[in-house]
Amino acid sequence: TIWTLRVRFLEERVLPHWAAFTIWNAGKQGRRLYRSLEAANRQKVVAFCDVDERKIKKGFYCYEDAQERPKPRVPILHFRAAQPPFIICVKLDLTGGAFEDNLRSLHLQEGRDFFHFS
Repeated sequence: TIWTLRVRFLEERVLPHWAAFTIWNAGKQGRRLYRSLEAANRQKVVAFCDVDERKIKKGFYCYEDAQERPKPRVPILHFRAAQPPFIICVKLDLTGGAFEDNLRSLHLQEGRDFFHFS
């Protein structure tokens, strides 16, 4: 229920202002967010970004349960190659400050360039 309410808030308050966005985290939470979005908002997702070379080398995330044909394939990029705005699905204080340093290095403004979801 909490997850559903948070996604609804995101879709009502944040995503209407963005024509396209990137999900920061190609892992479990980022993919879950992507699958939870309404179809119109899923189409706004231009990429996932991450720091995990294994995920980046895979190159894309394919949403296998999608009704569309062909199945949506969303690119997975290194965070430096991705374009804002970002929906960030990374918990703070779990990486010894590495995530926070990466985010700070991009000189983004919260609310305009990114929204922290997790």
